[in-house]
Amino acid sequence: MLGPWCPQPPFEAKLSEIFLCKNELHETLNNLSRWMKDEHMDRMLDPFGVVLIIAPWNYPVHLFLVPLIGAIAAGNCVIVKPSEVSKKTERLVAEALPVYLDKDCFAVVTGGMQETTRLLENKFDYIFFSGSPPVGQIVMTAAAKHLTPVTLELGGKNPCYVSDTCDVTNVARRVAWGRFFNAGQTCIAPDYLLCSVEMQEKLLPDFGRIVNDKQFQPSAVGMWPSGDRRTRPTPTVLADVLPSDPAMQEKIFGPILPIVIITSMDEAIDFIDSLKQPLAVYAFSSDDKVLERTSSGGFCGNDTLMHLMLTSLPFGGIGNSSLGMYQGKFSFDTFSHRCACLKRGMGQEPLNAPCYPPVLQPAEIWACPGHFQSVT
Repeated sequence: MLGPWCPQPPFEAKLSEIFLCKNELHETLNNLSRWMKDEHMDRMLDPFGVVLIIAPWNYPVHLFLVPLIGAIAAGNCVIVKPSEVSKKTERLVAEALPVYLDKDCFAVVTGGMQETTRLLENKFDYIFFSGSPPVGQIVMTAAAKHLTPVTLELGGKNPCYVSDTCDVTNVARRVAWGRFFNAGQTCIAPDYLLCSVEMQEKLLPDFGRIVNDKQFQPSAVGMWPSGDRRTRPTPTVLADVLPSDPAMQEKIFGPILPIVIITSMDEAIDFIDSLKQPLAVYAFSSDDKVLERTSSGGFCGNDTLMHLMLTSLPFGGIGNSSLGMYQGKFSFDTFSHRCACLKRGMGQEPLNAPCYPPVLQPAEIWACPGHFQSVT
């Protein structure tokens, strides 16, 4: 089922690139007839028109196919721009989509930055982009020239707080799974841990592999796709990291997990709130303070990544991490324009008397026949 286009381990690939896409498709097909019904007579659902979807390289199937499902369900025509970095997937998409979708309504554009730049010079009715915040700014600037609405799925440094009362083994397993899934190349992966010194000492043996005490190579941050993807770095935990260290200055797109020492939950919350709003916040704790006192695109308690698995939950960010949301019904809503509708009867015309010339004085308005009658 998996071909040479997919470099991930079989389980990870089936989960992220196949299962989640099938789940999204089933959710849409099973509920589309209900979603398409106008909930109220004052709102009518219309497709935007022509949608541009720009997908990244880290999940090259999932991150184009899930928004594509929503855009098609809402009745739009779509142009897909897969990432040129994932060359085999790009070729697969370019060859497969025209076979299964109407060529007059759906198209694939391949190429690199030059082709994407030319593509963005055109006017679209909606743009959906997944990628880094700097490129997201470029996309939004291009969209602004035509006043085109956008959804931007970007990213950020996602914190993970661990309280002293948690089950150490379970925390280590779940954090390691979320951090190192797809070699750490996941936008919602926990980017760093916040815990006490005591919890750090308990967690380190369970993380296994290598613990590098503040040995950090800046090239490891965002090392792909510019580096050689055939050379996979060893999953690494950085202990006793300071906020000023290189590992805390930007999103880590690789299997590296810094641990920042804090002395209390309140200190952890203050630290999270001092940074830009992340795409996700994780907390291993029975206390809801982290959820209540932080702002993020999504929250997952006592686990990592799992909120993405539910099509009943919206996926998106806030602030610098993203703009807009999608997944399941939220994808359908994102790609649908809600047209405000009003149909009036031709009766009760005396109520409109103040609208027409000659201009009436206040006393004359109150004296208009039927002024106090209820409008039905």
